[in-house]
Amino acid sequence: MTALVAKQTGLVFAGPVGSLDAYIDRVSQIPVLSKEQEIELAQAFRANGDLDAARQLVLSHLRFVVHIARGYLGYGLPMGDLVQEGNVGLMKAVKRFDPGVGVRLVSFAVHWIRAEIHEYVLRNWRLVKVATTKSQRKLFFNLRRMKKNLAWLSEEETRAVARDLGVDASDVREMEQRLAARDLSFDPVPETDDEESYSPASYLPASDADPAAEVEREEWEEDSSERLSVALAKLDERSRNILKRRWMSEEKATLHELAAEYGISAERVRQVETHAIGKLKALMAPAA
Repeated sequence: MTALVAKQTGLVFAGPVGSLDAYIDRVSQIPVLSKEQEIELAQAFRANGDLDAARQLVLSHLRFVVHIARGYLGYGLPMGDLVQEGNVGLMKAVKRFDPGVGVRLVSFAVHWIRAEIHEYVLRNWRLVKVATTKSQRKLFFNLRRMKKNLAWLSEEETRAVARDLGVDASDVREMEQRLAARDLSFDPVPETDDEESYSPASYLPASDADPAAEVEREEWEEDSSERLSVALAKLDERSRNILKRRWMSEEKATLHELAAEYGISAERVRQVETHAIGKLKALMAPAA
């Protein structure tokens, strides 16, 4: 990380290039610019493209990036990477800074620094993205800070957070669930005592599945359903009803139940059923 910053800013280290502590110590020794110096350098860069002026603006604000990056250590990401991303934001801010607006560079740059660090945290905090929309991003960084303890928010607290952040209560509940969830390996290594692997990959279609065969199967099922509907329509009402009650209902009727309903013997119901099935097969058989 420090080697990259050194290349981008021309910073020279007193200690080892790979040492984050040496980098932090070095940037803390760089003098802070006065308001007049800052305006002069910003005007030189904005009007004349003076890269040396831009470099001085960046160098003098590297300590602020370190300060901001420390606030994101709670996400368990490397401090060096946080600083590096923040430095990218600082450079973008220097490129866009207009001294004529009347604000100091640090006040303008803090938003760019945080934006770059936010993007890095969202990309790397979880294997699976937890925030994609604008409201989800707002919740991701604020919900952890606003929760007073590790307990789940009550309904009243959920509404209060939603009101304070200007989002829906449903978004708050969804983000709270995402933050509480853990990442699971998609294809984990089985434990020694496990007889079977319960990887999510086990539930995917076989890798050698033929898409053409899948399409053919779906078309066959669709065609069969259509021919079955046509064939059923050609049966008499009693035969059609007996088949549907016996084979196409969730609660299948017994022979005796249908016999009592139609006033015939159970054996006669069985004969009607057998005859209707044979007629269906003949009607559904593909034409030669």
